Amino acid sequence: MSKLVQDIVQVVTLNAPIEKVWATVSTSEGIATWFMPNDFRPEVGAEFHVQSPFGPSPCKVLELNPPNKLVFSWDVSGWIVSFELKEIDGKTEFTLTHGGWGREDEMVPKAQADQKTIRDRMNMGWNKIVQEGLRKAVE
Repeated sequence: MSKLVQDIVQVVTLNAPIEKVWATVSTSEGIATWFMPNDFRPEVGAEFHVQSPFGPSPCKVLELNPPNKLVFSWDVSGWIVSFELKEIDGKTEFTLTHGGWGREDEMVPKAQADQKTIRDRMNMGWNKIVQEGLRKAVE
């Protein structure tokens, strides 16, 4: 039996106050500037969609603790994405965690590839989205 796929973790220190970063990662308009078009609502239990390359992905807000944490389910594969913000000397440390992966050889039907392959692709995507897209959106 194959092993479980490891979480994706991306950490970046942004030269922006936590309030600005929070507004960019916790509003529909903000999320669209660095991640994907969406109909996000900042309410626990709110269902929304992000427009992924594979079509609309259903999501649900699981946890909301302004301005420090947002957690949501993403798509139907059991993925959980969290955004954690920590203020450090007027800057913001932003940590993205994408967990809830299955076993390496389990298929992700929508993407027609196994969990390990999708995780590796998404890790590269998240790196670009967080390191470049989010930085550009807030700095």
